[in-house]
Amino acid sequence: MSGHDEQSNRPIRHIDHTDATLFGLFEDHEQVVFSQSRRSGLQVIVAIHSTARGPALGGTRFFDYPGGEAEAVRDALALSRGMTYKAALAGLDLGGGKAVILGDPPVAKTAPLLRDYGAFVESLGGRYITACDVGTSSPDMDVIAGETRFVTGRAGDSSVLTAYGVHCGMRAAAEAAWGEPSLAGRTVGVAGVGKVGGHLVDLLIEDGARVVVTDVHRPAVEALLTAHPEVGVVDSERALVAAELDVYAPCAMGGALSDDVVAALRARVVCGAANNQLAHAGVAQRLAERGILYAPDYCVNAGGLIQVADELDGLDLDRARSRAALIYDTTREVLRIAEQESIPPALAADRLAEQRIAHGPGLPASAPASGPGQG
Repeated sequence: MSGHDEQSNRPIRHIDHTDATLFGLFEDHEQVVFSQSRRSGLQVIVAIHSTARGPALGGTRFFDYPGGEAEAVRDALALSRGMTYKAALAGLDLGGGKAVILGDPPVAKTAPLLRDYGAFVESLGGRYITACDVGTSSPDMDVIAGETRFVTGRAGDSSVLTAYGVHCGMRAAAEAAWGEPSLAGRTVGVAGVGKVGGHLVDLLIEDGARVVVTDVHRPAVEALLTAHPEVGVVDSERALVAAELDVYAPCAMGGALSDDVVAALRARVVCGAANNQLAHAGVAQRLAERGILYAPDYCVNAGGLIQVADELDGLDLDRARSRAALIYDTTREVLRIAEQESIPPALAADRLAEQRIAHGPGLPASAPASGPGQG
């Protein structure tokens, strides 16, 4: 399997599912657990990649896999690995896990099934903590919480904190590119102005940036223009990419950074909220070759994960915001490593995450915040 992890945003490396042994398939995962209930129809796979830094946190994906059980297993393995890296890079004392429930949610998702799933999560004794993902919602987590203590993501919308983290990462990238951690006077192109993209525009306007946007969903653009009539609008992502920008912020669909986009891109910095921005792993090198500074997506858009993790201690939005502010410092460190070792920032992010995984819990997200990332 190859592709991208939709939640952690890391490129998913190839998994050789032709390996003759189950242990070969599971590679470096600590534990992979299967459960079913004939009563409710539950069929679930939980992959625990690492608990080196703490319990494995990862969402529950409810999906009708065209490739059946084998595809579901591969997805769980890849996604749980990605969550380990994202949590480590965010400085969280958590590992990476993922659950996949097989089935079509509109048909198969029932309260009895969710309760059976919650009881299964409880039986794992806290090694795995679940949350929302594709096909599940905060109300689903409420049902699951009736059967287990090990669930989070019930507070709902985390788009504000996600946008804040992206803005912090963008300021760090601006400092690396131009020497100042500010977007004042810079032109930022935002592709996708839904929940996260819209909040990001608010922060950019406040920071003194000139903003140009595009979105295929016209009502989202109209709502944004009502709040910010000074924002420019173009009719397509292609037009935005070709525009005179300082920063390009992909905040919509994954795979936004293809070979063709990189060839046409005129921005100095790429930093956005979208998951899985690199269409393939080689795009990271192509960006570097063109002198375009890329702030890795799973580094800068960790605000949602940080909020979900904070719920484990009783959600305190001020505390979560302070932790998300450290995305500024982490992005600075990633870009420093990339420059020092002459490697793409995406590879530098992976290396920093691996160092933190090897260190175990207790390692701060980065050096103490120096100020600009706290804005």
